[in-house]
Amino acid sequence: MKFLLRNVGVIGIAIAAGGASRASLYALPSDGSSVIGKDSSVTTVYEDTLPDIAHRNSLGYYEIIRANPAIDVWLPGAGQRVTLPGRHILPAGAREGIVVNLPEHRLYYFPRPRPHEKPIVITYPVSVGKMDWRTPLGETRVIAKIVHPAWYPPESIRKEHEENGDPLPKMVGPGPDNPLGDFALRLAAGRGEYMIHGTNKSVAVGMAVTHGCIRMYPEDVAALFALVPVGTRVRLVNEPVKVAWVGGRLFLEAHPPVDEEGQSVVPDVRVLSQKLKHALGDDTAAVHWELARSTLQAANGMPTLVGLAAETASAAPTGATSSRR
Repeated sequence: MKFLLRNVGVIGIAIAAGGASRASLYALPSDGSSVIGKDSSVTTVYEDTLPDIAHRNSLGYYEIIRANPAIDVWLPGAGQRVTLPGRHILPAGAREGIVVNLPEHRLYYFPRPRPHEKPIVITYPVSVGKMDWRTPLGETRVIAKIVHPAWYPPESIRKEHEENGDPLPKMVGPGPDNPLGDFALRLAAGRGEYMIHGTNKSVAVGMAVTHGCIRMYPEDVAALFALVPVGTRVRLVNEPVKVAWVGGRLFLEAHPPVDEEGQSVVPDVRVLSQKLKHALGDDTAAVHWELARSTLQAANGMPTLVGLAAETASAAPTGATSSRR
């Protein structure tokens, strides 16, 4: 079940002032499934662009473009049917605190449920570090919450801007020119401090464009800021391929992976085999390997049905072969 964050007062979640967030909120499946949400679509009007539609529907820049490869990004025209990729496979690991999956450009927040409340997950699109400024992986925590933060660009960033003919001051105060926006969650990291923060350039949310921080739409970071206490656990993971085994159906979700230099690479089918082995356990599935490979190669981030339980193999797509992996 999906809700708009602005409508969840019935479960006791506070909303930050300054505009309603369009983040997606889901009740966690009671059967332990890792698949949440569903895809939908909208029809464009003449003034629309794909980034506009993405922002209105809690999606990132590349997320909506990969789901609609045949549609012009800036001039889709009126009457175009645009797919909104709203179904996700949750990242592996504990469902607590904040989890950011870097290849997916998406943040998941698992608030601690109150007594008699069902556990939920709230998810937002984010920007992450660009090549040579990659967001560090691993576990950290929120160590401070800052309203109207000032930005003190490190010398390395000031040097980069200087070389590009765009010099920066030593300090950028709060306001419309501050790239941190109005709210920031400071994280402790091994090589310094990083933030989850807002932005004054919303169109870039969902890209790998930052200097290591995690950037959000202004209304999204305002909502998250109100929910997250200091001390919240944060996991930064690199999971370009996700697999879910749900009710005898095997789903595959693939995002463009990156190598150690931050370059996009073709997903490795061996990674899929390892994921299948973990997901299936002792079960046996009829896997459509051709479809699985094409899903990996497309890497459009949309969960795709690529296999069925062996006992229903007769209903599996042509080309399926049994596999216990």
